[in-house]
Amino acid sequence: MKTRVVSALTAGVLVLATTACGDEGTQAADDGAVLTLWTRAATESVSKAYADAYNATHSNKVEVTAYPNEEYPAKLASAAGAKSLPDLFAADVVFAPQYASQGLWADVTDRLATLPVKDKVAPSHLKAGTWEDRNYALPHTIDLSVLLYNKDLYTKAGLDPEKPPSTLREFADHARKIDRLGGDVNGTYFGGNCGGCVEFTLWPSVWAADGDVIDADGEQAKVDSPEMADVFALYRALYEEGVAAPASKDEAGPTWLGALQSGNVGIAPAPSVWLDALEQKGLKLGVAPISGLTGGESTFVGGDALGIGATTEKTEQAWDFLAWTTSDEAQVEVVAKNKGVPTRTDLAANKYSSADPRTVLINGLVAKGRTPYARNFNVSFNDPQSPWLQTVRGALFGDAGKALADGNTAITKSLQQG
Repeated sequence: MKTRVVSALTAGVLVLATTACGDEGTQAADDGAVLTLWTRAATESVSKAYADAYNATHSNKVEVTAYPNEEYPAKLASAAGAKSLPDLFAADVVFAPQYASQGLWADVTDRLATLPVKDKVAPSHLKAGTWEDRNYALPHTIDLSVLLYNKDLYTKAGLDPEKPPSTLREFADHARKIDRLGGDVNGTYFGGNCGGCVEFTLWPSVWAADGDVIDADGEQAKVDSPEMADVFALYRALYEEGVAAPASKDEAGPTWLGALQSGNVGIAPAPSVWLDALEQKGLKLGVAPISGLTGGESTFVGGDALGIGATTEKTEQAWDFLAWTTSDEAQVEVVAKNKGVPTRTDLAANKYSSADPRTVLINGLVAKGRTPYARNFNVSFNDPQSPWLQTVRGALFGDAGKALADGNTAITKSLQQG
């Protein structure tokens, strides 16, 4: 996804954010309006589930349109330039600071302040949708990173399948013991040629150790920190020892899930949403938080943010839907019922998740994890040509010290681009 396209938007869009909704006070919130909601393909099913449930109980009707992930930023940029943004649109949460700063979403600060569950909405997502102390987006979907481990391989390796690692060092020890089973079995697996995969699965270990990857303003990289160096050193050692599957070096993302579905990987950090997909292959899995070298726990709170298009004339109706998505009805009967992660921290245990302690554990990490905040996040970290991917390759398979030092300088420069 190319944020450079979005960055080319004219200053006129910023003006639209504050002028598009002048007649909102005269409009009723649920008056039978038809609302357009755009989303990327990755979020389509959840967006449609929200819309179907809302439409069944409201006069307003939400119509969802999904676009291929790689085309979506350009589609939004084109719509903004033509002053024809949809009434609502979702976006990968790491894009939220950029879209908020460019005025693509309407300011919902005052409305959010009156929301009864404001203090229970995923804090890292709310921060991501904030620009200059004003709120522009709420969480729409949440995806978390966790440790998934194969209980059968744990048992075969003489490990207790009910006692997952509580430190990153223990994680490495468990992986080594499982790897000694030999044959096609590998202790662990990671996406060594995928910047986004490494962010999602290794950064939580940095955060769990009270380290940072970016400063609070998203303009200064901290990838040369001791905490980051420790995490890379551990994964590098696992690869060099042959504990991590050889394919880890070239894993760019597409075959990551398949590697775990083989049943030959002992323990690995991965998206929590994969739990169901892996168990459908007959695997018996345990779940644990991602920890730091000596303890702690964290997660990368990914997913999508949702805001009101800055050019809409239906702000009141759009807010009616947006606010409804935070309700118990939406979060329990739409999200939790379909095995999703609720966007509220007080719903970790609900009537659907409580049947599986692993799900409760996963849901509870929403309050403990982080979402990186940077206006130029994509070009600095997720883009295949980003300085971050070069840093990853060097730190794992090359000159680690030089890679982290040079990478920190290059990423900082990228983050600070206008």
